[in-house]
Order: sequence, then C-alpha cells, then structure tokens
Amino acid sequence: MQVRASVVSELHGPWRTEVIEIDEPRAHEVRVRMAFAGLCHSDEHLRTGDMAQDPSILEMMTGRPSMFPIIGGHEGAGFVEEVGPGVTGLAPGDHVAVSFVPSCGTCPACASGRQYLCDLAATTLAGPMISDGTWRHHLGETPLNRMAQLGTFAEQIVVHEASLVKIDPWYDLRAAALISCGISTGFGSAVDRGAVRPGDVVAVIGCGGVGSGAIQGARHAGARAVVAIDVDESKVERAKAIGATHGCASALDAAFTILPELTMGRNCDVVIVATGVLTSELVEQARSITAKGGAVVATAIAPYHQTSVDLNLFMFSMFNQALLGTVFGSANPRHQIARLLRLHHEGQLMVDELITREYTLDEVQRGYDDLAEGRNIRGVVRF
Repeated sequence: MQVRASVVSELHGPWRTEVIEIDEPRAHEVRVRMAFAGLCHSDEHLRTGDMAQDPSILEMMTGRPSMFPIIGGHEGAGFVEEVGPGVTGLAPGDHVAVSFVPSCGTCPACASGRQYLCDLAATTLAGPMISDGTWRHHLGETPLNRMAQLGTFAEQIVVHEASLVKIDPWYDLRAAALISCGISTGFGSAVDRGAVRPGDVVAVIGCGGVGSGAIQGARHAGARAVVAIDVDESKVERAKAIGATHGCASALDAAFTILPELTMGRNCDVVIVATGVLTSELVEQARSITAKGGAVVATAIAPYHQTSVDLNLFMFSMFNQALLGTVFGSANPRHQIARLLRLHHEGQLMVDELITREYTLDEVQRGYDDLAEGRNIRGVVRF
C-alpha cells in the first residue's frame, strides 16, 4: 500500500515528504497507523552524519553501504491496523507506543532484566526487518532504511512486534509519543542510571526534551535541589516551571554562583548531560561540578567517530567519581513507558507543558529548523 513519509535521501539533505510503498506484515510483524511522532534531536544526528557508521560495517550488517535514503522518526504512538502470523500480544485496534530499543524477552540481556540492551537492537539504526532480514518499505525500487527500525515519520509503519509496547486506551497518545523515547530516557537517566536518592543535589546540563525528563525524574527520586543548566534562558525558565530549583547558563556559572552556598562547596551528587550533542569538553565540565563519590551520566549522543574525551583523570580517580553511559535511561521500555504514562495520567508528570508546537508531516524540516533556532523544547507531528 502507498503512504506518505518524511525521508532524507542524502547526508545533510532536507527532510522531504515522499509517497512510499509498504508491504503487508509478515511473521511477528505489525502494521501501525501513526497518531503522533516526536521530533527528537536524534533524528537530526542521523541526517547530519553523527550516527553514520562506516560504509563497510553497514554493508556487512545491512547489505547496503549507506544509511540513506531513510525514513526518520523513532518516537511515536498509534493504533494497530494489522498483525502478521505469530503475533500473539497485539491485535487490530490496540493502542501502542513505539520503542526504539526492541525487547525480545529471551536474549541474555532481556532474561537478566536489562531489556534496554536487547540483542535485537544490534541493527536498530538501519537495515532490513529484524524478523527475517528483508525489506518492507520502498521508495520506488529502492528499499528504505528506517530510523531505529521504526521510521515514525510516516502515516503507517510495519515493525517487529518487539518494537511496540501495548498501552491502555485511556492514555493520551500524544504524551505516549514523547514518553516513548525522550522523556523516558531523561527520567531513567536520573532514577535508574544516576540512582538519585532523597536529599541529593542534581545538575542537568541541557534542558530540552530529554533534560526535562531528567529534571522530573530527579525530583520524583527525592532530590533536594535540581540545577538546570542551559545557554538558552527560556529553557532554563521552562525547567524551573517543571521542577528545577535553580538555573544558570553554564557549569562554570553554577560552580561559582549556585553550588558554593547550595552544597557548601561539595558540588553535585549526580550530573546528567542531556545536551543536543555530547562534546568532549562537556564531560570535563560536568565532572568539575560533581562531588566526591558522585557520578556523571552521559545521556546525550556524541558523533559516532568521536573517540576522545576531556577528563581530568587525577581528579576523577582521587574523587572516586564515575562516568556512566546510558541508553533509554537504563530502564526497561515495557515497564518505563507504562509507569510514566500512569504518572502523566494522574497529573504527576509534565509532558504537555514541554510541547512547543504541533506540525504536519509536511513540516518536519520546519520543526527541526525551529529546534535548531531554539524555538522548540519539543515539537510533535500530528497525523
């Protein structure tokens, strides 16, 4: 069948709406009609090449030397339209949120309770269907990659059942779209990976969608204070409205104007870096405001080929500090999405307040232009 999708066809190329062909779902696959898709910064990482792997690796893993053309989008929620053979947990009419990390439930990571590290995510950025290694999405004669095996910037998508989370029909689908990635990732960065405890002082560097989730996660975990750090003053003000207790423009600013009095010079127990792009110097800036025995959680995405990092190793060792990476906030998608939706439903998690504007499918490029120019906390495509 033919559907419309937002596709980027070359490195640094624009997002363009194309009419594509999608095949019927095969074994363990599901066709979903999208209701909402979030405009997460990670899709821009894809377009600009930050997530582009070596052509030889792509050729080996996917049979193609390039990630382009590719359908964008890895946040979203919608309705099940059709299921393929062998699908037992979903049926037409079910409401679902997508998960950019699939969870099979049986690999060693899933079996040990770490679904966010599921083996099925090995080809999550590009490649054919994880069910059988063939393609379902086509632009003319060209098979299409899909961001995170999803490609939610499309009216309908065909995905593996492991990439979907069934949600109760009374939950808000727009909120589910943002919780499916950014909010969950930020929240888990504080609660699960950062292990924030009651009384802790937390700093969040970068107060967009993911950072907003981290701020709320820290407050839910019982943080005594949360310092929001962002060069965009409007984002700092928004952060204060959703739970941050303090705000400033840089780690250096925090070090001299906020933390001496707030912590008596001890600095932050947990520092979460949730900027649009993770740079090497940001790691040392975060470490410099981290307390003895504290942790830096690197949530933001760095360019794929970045292999160096600024870090004062002497202070890092002598202060017994930790540098932690995380994917999906080190939380299990099926559990995290459901519990955060419940919090939102009960008015305990702010999601709607983060949505700056809704866009049509034809306005995806405009949405990312607005993000780059600081006009968006989170944009959402409404289908």
